[in-house]
Amino acid sequence: MPALQVAFVAPSLRILGGQAVQADRLLRAWRGDPDVNAWLVPINPMPPGPLRYLTSMRYARTVATELTYVPSLVRELRHADVVHVFAASYTSFLLAPLPALIVAKSLGKPVVLNYRSGQAPEHLRRSAVARRALASAGLNIVPSRFLVDVFARYGIQAGVIPNIVDLERFAFRERPAVGPRLLSTRNFEPLYNVACTLRAFRLVQDRRPDAALTLVGSGSEERALRALATTLALRHVTFVGRVNPDEIGRHYALNDIYVQTPNLDNMPASILEAAASGLPVVATRAGGVPAIVTSGENGLLAPLDDHRAIAGHILRLLEEPDLARRLAAAAYAGCAARTWPAVRDLWLTAYRSAAARSPAGSVISRLARNDPPTSAAAHP
Repeated sequence: MPALQVAFVAPSLRILGGQAVQADRLLRAWRGDPDVNAWLVPINPMPPGPLRYLTSMRYARTVATELTYVPSLVRELRHADVVHVFAASYTSFLLAPLPALIVAKSLGKPVVLNYRSGQAPEHLRRSAVARRALASAGLNIVPSRFLVDVFARYGIQAGVIPNIVDLERFAFRERPAVGPRLLSTRNFEPLYNVACTLRAFRLVQDRRPDAALTLVGSGSEERALRALATTLALRHVTFVGRVNPDEIGRHYALNDIYVQTPNLDNMPASILEAAASGLPVVATRAGGVPAIVTSGENGLLAPLDDHRAIAGHILRLLEEPDLARRLAAAAYAGCAARTWPAVRDLWLTAYRSAAARSPAGSVISRLARNDPPTSAAAHP
């Protein structure tokens, strides 16, 4: 059987975020595989010379990018057997996946729409365009059962294929002593509520003056977060900035507890990375996070924007190192179901079924038989 030709419509790593990282990992995983030949059609192409000067202007940049992106879709998708479209919410949905859907359909190409946003509940409630687009896709694939349930509210079927984690890039290390070295790797955008992490750290540092917090990321709230750290008189806070995915593993290796406090989320790869590195996870119950973290079994969860509960969990891990090690071990065991060998055949099933125009319901049923459990702790 000849290799399926699969075009990935996704952000390149010039936009450093969850979609770009997962797309890059999947593309690397398929490299050299006899069953799939995959390539990237970036949603953020660099405009050619005549348009490039517009990229320095905010709204003109969008126009220049779209004028480059849409022709690239027409040029690249005609060679594909299947089009794998990564999708987020709101304006991003209109600018990137929607044109890809339209072009793919005009060329008669089957689409696997891979929606990945924790903003789905509000996005689908507000956008009839998004609901119609998702309903018209040949096959919807999402990374967690959280999004399956959101889609079902609107009568849209979706199958689950989880995010993947590289157990070689993120090496597990058991920590005999759990130190007060905290790590956050969420970008500085409002939905990730890194301010809650800083407020929690203030309470931790009141009890543990030697505690340190490393913040890996960048974004629109960086100036405000730096100001908040100053206002709270925090010490030992390091703003690392944007880090290439190939380099982020060392930050997990250097720290002892992973903390994230988003208000909206889906299936954050950062939690899988922390688990693969042996860090116990403290997080808010945002979106699909409870689908991969069961509080008290493979991590500790707190209500949204509750910095006191977050701080309490961190201090508990510092005071109960046996608990920290037990949670970390359970989380690491659950990573096995989210490695490339575990999910490769799920993607191959999705691509082959899409290419054969199989009914979505039958494909989703086949995927469900191999879907990893909702809690990583189910793999002790």
